[in-house]
Amino acid sequence: MASLSVFGSPFLLGFDEIERSLSRISKSANDGYPPYNVERTNATDQRGDFITITFAVAGFSPEELEVTVEQNHLYVRGSQNDDDGRKYLHRGIAARQFQRSFVLAEGMDVTGAALENGLLSVRLARPEPKSTVKRIKIKHEGC
Repeated sequence: MASLSVFGSPFLLGFDEIERSLSRISKSANDGYPPYNVERTNATDQRGDFITITFAVAGFSPEELEVTVEQNHLYVRGSQNDDDGRKYLHRGIAARQFQRSFVLAEGMDVTGAALENGLLSVRLARPEPKSTVKRIKIKHEGC
């Protein structure tokens, strides 16, 4: 039996890509590493508000982290390599890899990223939505 989706409604047209994105994100949402916070702060100018995503990435250097935007997705990736030259008596800190992805609404802009004290902060600007009304002319073809 086919699964029913809210995006299958005849009143929601052209949302196929959003449905695929949500499906992809829900599959990767079960991995809890690295932990992160999402914080909203109000802007003081006309740009709308800001969102900051802060990841706990202790042990990662800036070279081992990557923040990219591809189409409407924000990807944060980290990759550490094992140092084969070390001989551990006890190893409780593993070299890890991760990828986190977020779907960005139209108009969202990643304004920067910073690594400080083991925390990677990615800042996004969210502009005020613009209200638009477009009137469509109705053609009248002979009676």
